[in-house]
Amino acid sequence: MNGTLVNTAAIIAGGLIGISAGGYLPERIKTIMVQALGLSVVLVGLKMALSVTDLIVTIGCLLIGAITGELIRIEYWVERLGEWMRVRFRSNSSTFAEGFMSASILYLTGAMMIVGSIQDGTIGDSTTLYVKSLLDGVIAIPLASTFGIGVAFSAISVFLVQGSVTLLASHLLFMQDPDVLNAVTATGGLLIVGIGMNLLKITKIRIGNFLPAIFYAIAWAVFV
Repeated sequence: MNGTLVNTAAIIAGGLIGISAGGYLPERIKTIMVQALGLSVVLVGLKMALSVTDLIVTIGCLLIGAITGELIRIEYWVERLGEWMRVRFRSNSSTFAEGFMSASILYLTGAMMIVGSIQDGTIGDSTTLYVKSLLDGVIAIPLASTFGIGVAFSAISVFLVQGSVTLLASHLLFMQDPDVLNAVTATGGLLIVGIGMNLLKITKIRIGNFLPAIFYAIAWAVFV
């Protein structure tokens, strides 16, 4: 769990720095920072997505996952959770839920999370998660300067989800299978591209509703 604890602390630290610095930055500087981050996120997402080995399967999982998420209304419930947390902790941020959700997805859909958690849980090697912590902490700064405290609260998602994968790692060795990693990387990459497009205000994609696509991709890689 050491890697996840460090990762959680890095996100909180980066988020707090971003919130503190955000008040002193002119709006045009924050705008250009978010645009730079948006372009960077799109680049990272494209690099992940282009690792796809079976294009039709990835597209199919994305479509079915999107329909599933829309029927379940995942984003709606995540926004409700974010709003409850905003009220519970007396935050006046109007972008709390958006920051919480965008940051949570960004931090949890990469292959580094899965590989690093399994390494940490099985052989006690936290190196990958330490590298992820550095990246997540840096990304949290410009995100929090724009979206506010919700980004720092995404550390709760990382702690719960990433920590659970670490604790269950001995039973999730199948996740190290190259086909599974490729499926997660490619599908997760597409979701990250969507986050980048939202940051750039190109459109408004309900990314949360696409989350089932990752589980469909894993199931296809494992069972089919």
